[in-house]
Amino acid sequence: MRELIEKLSNMRGVSGFEYSFSAEVQSMMRTVADECFTDSLGNVIAVKKCGRENAVKVMIEGHIDEIGLMVSGIDENGFVSFACVGGIDSRILPSSEVILHGTRDIKGVIGAKPPHLQTKEESKKPMKPEDMSIDTGFSRKELCGIITVGTPITFAQSVGMMKSGSMSLKALDDRAGVAVVIDVLRRISKASLNADVYAVATVQEEVGLRGAKTASYLISPDIGISIDVCHGETPDNSADAFPCGCGSVISAGPNISPALRRRLTDTAKRHRIPFEIDVDGGYTGTNAWVIQTARCGVSTALLSIPLKYMHNPVETIKLSDAEATADLIVRFIEELEGDIEYE
Repeated sequence: MRELIEKLSNMRGVSGFEYSFSAEVQSMMRTVADECFTDSLGNVIAVKKCGRENAVKVMIEGHIDEIGLMVSGIDENGFVSFACVGGIDSRILPSSEVILHGTRDIKGVIGAKPPHLQTKEESKKPMKPEDMSIDTGFSRKELCGIITVGTPITFAQSVGMMKSGSMSLKALDDRAGVAVVIDVLRRISKASLNADVYAVATVQEEVGLRGAKTASYLISPDIGISIDVCHGETPDNSADAFPCGCGSVISAGPNISPALRRRLTDTAKRHRIPFEIDVDGGYTGTNAWVIQTARCGVSTALLSIPLKYMHNPVETIKLSDAEATADLIVRFIEELEGDIEYE
């Protein structure tokens, strides 16, 4: 799992540009699936058939896209202006290292006016992206042969493994979830099942849950399990967060099928898989939202991996939480005998 998460994290594709590595994701899934393809929006869909007529269809998914930036202009001195793709807190941008993906990859840093030169009023407010620029060291003439307006940009930072099983990498939201999807597919590839399993790496979650919407419409699953991240406890947030290392976080609320949630919690208890319950009173902010209402409705669950520093280049998880989430899904699929009613 560790190597898989690191490999996925190091791939580079902001929302709308996932196609840059979809073939590589497809190759990782094809060897353990009966069928694997990329749909017209860019979702990578792998299918494991059980061979039974009219079998229940289970869709498991994680989103492959990441937040990032796009080139919006190049000034006469070679400084690059940019627009944000996805939910980015502008306070993290100054001093960030980035990679611009043009005809070849080039490195850059995001610069901003230093505090020595800021007015008193400027020092009290977070800087806006339009007040910053990327410095690559290239002249405008050199840059115009490499990048254009619309070139995607990703964050460069990746620390890797830390102490006590922690991992700090970019885009763990939601490459860690995609790693769970692939790991599950690998582990059930030789199993005798009672359900057809559709393992999906979805696109454009960060800009509107788009890939999951079209994939769930295409597949029309009976059961949909979304794997994403939730907030991990930090000194400034413990009320709406879970400690990293607690296991898989199972959501409860109107976005979730009560019967499916009970089945997952029962499975976790029976196999002594660590878990917590997260109460989501409405919108979960995840692909589970659109999966639930696909076609005539889908029994939907949301499993989350606690993650610290969400939408930062240094997102951090515990490897054991991703492993617990994969263990839970594998056990659930192996023991599934039929459809699950909503109630």
